Amino acid sequence: MELICYLSNGYPSIADSIQMARNYANSGCDVIEIDFPARDPFLESPFLQDRMRQALESCGNYDDYMEGMIETKRLLPNTKFILLAYEETIREIGDAKFISFCTGNNFMDLILVGIKDDDLKNRLIARGIRVSCYVQFHLLPEEVRHATESNGFVYMQGKPSGNNINSEYPSLRDCISFLRNQGITTPIYCGVGIHTPQDVKMVKEAGADGVFIGSAILKLHNDIPALSEAIKAFKAMC
Repeated sequence: MELICYLSNGYPSIADSIQMARNYANSGCDVIEIDFPARDPFLESPFLQDRMRQALESCGNYDDYMEGMIETKRLLPNTKFILLAYEETIREIGDAKFISFCTGNNFMDLILVGIKDDDLKNRLIARGIRVSCYVQFHLLPEEVRHATESNGFVYMQGKPSGNNINSEYPSLRDCISFLRNQGITTPIYCGVGIHTPQDVKMVKEAGADGVFIGSAILKLHNDIPALSEAIKAFKAMC
């Protein structure tokens, strides 16, 4: 199972993010989820909103972020990458320019956030960019349908929030089996609520292809030895 760690791009600088990506990879991270900091990251936690705000205060030019991503990929040829971008950010960059950046540099996996309609998503998919679909723990039919129709990985909620549990599929293993039975063959990666190595073990035993780790790593940003040990502990459970 692949370990996916979230990287706050541009925090506190793009150069720092490049070095942090190297720290991630050297500690055992398989996949780096790297964001384009959004000007209105309304779906993020206050913690991530603040990071994006500080990143954009340091550098508000998305061309510089793309150059930093290209350099990061060059330095880490054996590491996979997943991009996260808000639709409004892609619009600001320019749809054609964003697509050219992705296809020209093999950044082909995307978490598209803040989708207003299917127009941009469909054009990205038409160019071969793999757009993920988020499925909540209670397996809402509309989300499941989108997942079956998508060309990207399924981002499956790893732990229920509150009581959003489907009585027919009460465990994560049940949810993943259900999605596979719907004909989904793309990878299923689990995130949200995953904070400890035991959580990672649970995700692996449920049959997922990968696991997202976010704040548990991000909050160790200023203690690289502790960050490295945490990544190694998570990876050991994969």
